[in-house]
Amino acid sequence: RRVAGVRDELAAAFPGARLAVPGGDPARDAEIALERADAAKRRIEERRADAARMREQRDEVAREAQVAKALAQHLRADRFERWLLAEALDTLVEGASRTLRELTSGQYDLGHEKGEFFVVDHHDAGLRRAVRTLSGGETFQASLALALALSEQLAGLSAASASLESIVLDEGFGTLDATTLDTVAVTLENLAARGDRMVGVVTHVGALAERIPVRFEVRRDARTAKIERVGL
Repeated sequence: RRVAGVRDELAAAFPGARLAVPGGDPARDAEIALERADAAKRRIEERRADAARMREQRDEVAREAQVAKALAQHLRADRFERWLLAEALDTLVEGASRTLRELTSGQYDLGHEKGEFFVVDHHDAGLRRAVRTLSGGETFQASLALALALSEQLAGLSAASASLESIVLDEGFGTLDATTLDTVAVTLENLAARGDRMVGVVTHVGALAERIPVRFEVRRDARTAKIERVGL
């Protein structure tokens, strides 16, 4: 009776495991079911691993598709030109900012946003200011920094690795007031002191010319003109 009762309990357990009620030896039938369940489990694990690999491949393909889509948009005639110009402007402003920081003894950094230039004033708690708020001398310094950065950028783009070792400025110095003219002169002196290039200035302003150590003065009379070296 006890054996029969145990067999009945075993037979009742099979439907709970979604298995057919055995007609013979329950132990043998349970062993076979276990082997089949293990095999099914291994197949499921293999399929889950395959699914994980497929998800990784899908994500990788999706990323590549996004890159390809972005590249296709950039390579359109109008967008590619805009992208190149934006990259060139970023490089230009970065180089100009380093020079402006040096010319202003660390006071200003140069930046740009939405096509507009601005400076960061480190003497005023990092305040961002539009370039139109700069004084005449500060505007000259920012313009000079941009010109120097542009010359370096053009030299870097040269196929022959050209080196621009001189710069000549003719900025209409006669329109500057005395304070701005002094700022310009100090800027040029600091630029020349760097020693990495020769700085030439074309000017009719005597106060500025007198601060340049080596000058070539052009003198003319009614019939001719001559050049005379003045200074060291």
